Amino acid sequence: MGGSDNLPSSIGHNWQQGPINSPTVLNSSLNLAQFWDGRAADLKEQAAGPIANPMEMAFTHILAVDVLRSIPQYRESFKAVYKTDEITLDEVTDAIAEFEKTLVTPNSRFDLWLKGDAEAITKTELEGYELFKSIGCVACHNGPALGGNSFQKMGLVEPYETSNPAEGVAGLTGKDADRFKFKVPTLRNVELTYPYFHDGAYWKLEESVDIMARLQLGRQLSEGDIGKITAFLKTLTGEQPSFALPILPPSNNDTPRPQPFE
Repeated sequence: MGGSDNLPSSIGHNWQQGPINSPTVLNSSLNLAQFWDGRAADLKEQAAGPIANPMEMAFTHILAVDVLRSIPQYRESFKAVYKTDEITLDEVTDAIAEFEKTLVTPNSRFDLWLKGDAEAITKTELEGYELFKSIGCVACHNGPALGGNSFQKMGLVEPYETSNPAEGVAGLTGKDADRFKFKVPTLRNVELTYPYFHDGAYWKLEESVDIMARLQLGRQLSEGDIGKITAFLKTLTGEQPSFALPILPPSNNDTPRPQPFE
């Protein structure tokens, strides 16, 4: 739903639980970088990560490529697109990235309002949008995806209490100034992408609005104002991509088996 699995953290190989909440894949092509800490520059680089992550797919890049090379239908498909007889990790991750670029959600009610349809959003939703701007949410949640284009510290005014050990960008840079600095998530389809924040600790959108207002902006919002902003955020739900699951070509006697198979 909404391009996410709606779990605090994803379940991977051997039922291992991931260390951090999985961001939505929808509109991910609009991000300035991928992953919460931005360790992948683009979708192509990101696509290589889960394949070899022992907590996710628990493959190796070599094994994944060898499996594809062993199946004639995949060889034919890759040759048709990439004009080469040799499948490499470069083509594999590029193909995944190109698919992910199709996962966009246009024509939300807010989009229609921006295009001139005055009746696309209600008076309450418009008041929520005005509050969203006036109290400062738009400072981080801006641009085509209403987020995804900057890194910010979680807990600017008040510290964010969490048991999750993730330190954000500091895990890459080693700099104390980057502790708890994460990529600002997109707000498109946010009503569908619960639970919220990097630790997936909060399930209600209203509660998340309240927390962000207090911790990031130092604002104590009334219940009415929280309701208005929440109503506005729900106008950001766009058309969800639709596609049929493909019938995958079968493996054969030449296809490598998982090593080890667990």
